[in-house]
Amino acid sequence: MALTGIQIFKLLPKTNCKECGVPTCLAFAMNLASGKAELDACPYVSDEAREQLAEASAPPIRPVALGKGVRETKAGGETVLYRHEKTFYNPTPIGVLVGSDISKSDLEDKLKAWNAFQFERVGVNLRPELVALKDVNGDKEAFAEAAKTIAETSEFNLVLMSEDAGVMAAGVDACKFKRPLLYAATEGNIDDFGVFAKDNNLPLAVKADSVEGLIPLTTKLTEMGLKDLVLDPGSREIKQSMEDQVIIRREALKSLNRALGFPTITFPCEMASNLEMETLIASMHIAKYGGITILSDFSGESLFSLLLERLNIFTDPQRPMTVTEGIYEIGNPDENSPVMVTTNFALTYFIVSAEIEGSKVPSYLLIKDAEGLSVLTAWAAGKFSGDDVGMFVKKSGIMDKVKHTELVIPGYAAAIAGDVEEELPGWTITVGPREAAHIPAFLKSR
Repeated sequence: MALTGIQIFKLLPKTNCKECGVPTCLAFAMNLASGKAELDACPYVSDEAREQLAEASAPPIRPVALGKGVRETKAGGETVLYRHEKTFYNPTPIGVLVGSDISKSDLEDKLKAWNAFQFERVGVNLRPELVALKDVNGDKEAFAEAAKTIAETSEFNLVLMSEDAGVMAAGVDACKFKRPLLYAATEGNIDDFGVFAKDNNLPLAVKADSVEGLIPLTTKLTEMGLKDLVLDPGSREIKQSMEDQVIIRREALKSLNRALGFPTITFPCEMASNLEMETLIASMHIAKYGGITILSDFSGESLFSLLLERLNIFTDPQRPMTVTEGIYEIGNPDENSPVMVTTNFALTYFIVSAEIEGSKVPSYLLIKDAEGLSVLTAWAAGKFSGDDVGMFVKKSGIMDKVKHTELVIPGYAAAIAGDVEEELPGWTITVGPREAAHIPAFLKSR
């Protein structure tokens, strides 16, 4: 059972050092008890106390590591029901289902096509992570061969799906180095699968026919010493699936029900007859509250929309996405190329840079650190003032790259033009367009 704030406080060093970010050890203890802080933030807690505090400091939904390599990911680890309360941490891994009876050549072709689905958005590489291999005929050799092909010829990690212990063992032998998720332990095979997952140190999915049915299964597995579990309440109807996901999340976070404190796995591929409907269901699960979601196939229009939704939901709403301050060269500019300046808000940078690139006019784009704020917001907050912009231009090194002395500032920051001129004597300060879409015409007309 989780400890109270006072119980945690008794185990802390009581130095009130403030190094954890709060003024007192008591305040830190209360944050720890409510899941708003992590034990590692305290530099002086003893090993004995750390062991006793492990349960209290653990997230109410256990984070489960999935796979190895470049597409290694995590599911779970969430501490709040709504994103605006804090943030969501581990983006929902997206996978695709494939049967074990597929031919090797067809599987290789699919893997090659699926691997190509990678999209860049605001500097982030968006891509799916998993292939779920389903045992369709009980053929150990075919299952193992397909698992080996996926593990050795692609970046994808695996979900091995079989309720036959022999088939599962063959699959694990072929791809254990990828740390696959085993799916699934049920009431009928829980002993065999529990021992097998523990012996191989692999995450294990648990399947029941209801949320209530999961509780005795997870309780038994945790008593066996298994910690990395993933839950499937068995619902394959849209309304019931939505209800089950919400119930599991609420039970874990609000009631601190440790038996349900694990990420979930959902199967839109088993809930619809076409990919379009699967995509809608997967979108629902990404929002509330699927830990993993599995589709029947990948297509660009489906996958991109889901990956973009996932990026938006799992971006910290209290911490803007930023790019590094500095000089960005777009289109091989030379000493006569235009020089433009804007803030380091990632979305602003990628929109502006895309429009400059589309104009075919080689340019220098200066990115000033404005704490991740957009131009208008940064100006209003005093983070993009004329003095600061002028000083930044001096220190940026752009004067060594161009012979002219003209700087283009954003249209929404026109008010700073005079202050920039005072900071940069001899420079001409030109007010550019307010909207990024007008940048190509502006650059071409110069």
